[in-house]
Parts: sequence; C-alpha cells; structure tokens
Amino acid sequence: MDQQRISRFPLVAAADLPADLQARFAEVADASGFLPNVFAALAWRPAEARAFFALHDALMDKDTPGLSQADREVVVVATSAANDCLYCVVAHGALVRIRARDRYLADQVAVDWRKAPVSERLAAVLEVAMRLALEPATVAEPDLAALRAQGLTEDDVWDVGAIVSLFALSNRLVHWAAVPPNEEFYVMGRVPRS
Repeated sequence: MDQQRISRFPLVAAADLPADLQARFAEVADASGFLPNVFAALAWRPAEARAFFALHDALMDKDTPGLSQADREVVVVATSAANDCLYCVVAHGALVRIRARDRYLADQVAVDWRKAPVSERLAAVLEVAMRLALEPATVAEPDLAALRAQGLTEDDVWDVGAIVSLFALSNRLVHWAAVPPNEEFYVMGRVPRS
C-alpha cells in the first residue's frame, strides 16, 4: 500500500493486524474484490476500528419497515455530500446503486437530494437528516414526530440520527486522514461485475 495515497497516518500490513481484523478485512475483500481504503486507514488503531465497524454494521446491515438498507445508504450519501466527503459519497453511492438497483439515484441525491426521485417517506427522512447534519441544534421533537408520521418506528427514528452522527464522524476522519475513494467504487453498480 502507498502510505501517502491511502492516509496521512500509519498503515499496518494485513499480516500484522489482530486476527479478528485480519479475518474481517479478508471477508470484505473477498466479497467486494478489494479492500476499501477506509479499512486500511483505520486499522492502525484496532480498538477504534472494531468499534467503528461494529456500530456501522449494527446501523447499516438491516432492513426495517421504515428504512431499507438502500434508504440508509441514501441518508449517508446526502449527509456526506453536505459534509463535502468525497470518500463517503463515492463509496456509499456505489452501495446505493447496488441496493436500490438504480444507477442514477446516488448521483441525484449527492447533487440535490430535494430533486431526487425518492418517496415521500424518504424525502421526510432526508429533510430531518440534513438538518441534523447541518444545523443539529435546530432539530426538535416535531422533526421526530414527522418521521413517526411517515411510519418510522422508534428504532427507525433513532437509526436516522445514529446514521447521520456516525457518518459525521466518518466524514471528518476521512478528511483528517485524507483517505481517497478506491477506484473500484466509481464503477460498482454502473457496469456488470466481471
């Protein structure tokens, strides 16, 4: 790995990682065909990497009646675009393309979520998510009530706030470490996988 290209901070060789992270990284690389740069960038601090990926998985790897995995990724793309995080827009944009089975939605959301062809429910979610991302002190009980009115459960409402918050952290860490998106993300969900 080219240390200057992946992160401003130290990189750890895969063989030098704790066994659980080696296994996790190998699983991710096998599933996607590459290791996302954020994994390499976070690996030098194993306890934090474990905690970050555990929270990520708990929030993102589930479908609920109020928030599908695709919806969750759309929230990440919209709020990451607001935070000017190229890595997360590109990486999670790829996941939107795959999970929503839509080659255009991620780009539309990243440029202007208000004009993207999303459901009324998802538009309401994005309205609150963007407020939390950009003006967190303005979010109030009526915002949460608006989400409940769209059929989100208490768990879903919590997940909206937790996803926005986790990715605010992620966006800032990626900026701090200057982590670039992997080239593979740019084509995922746009062209057939070979």
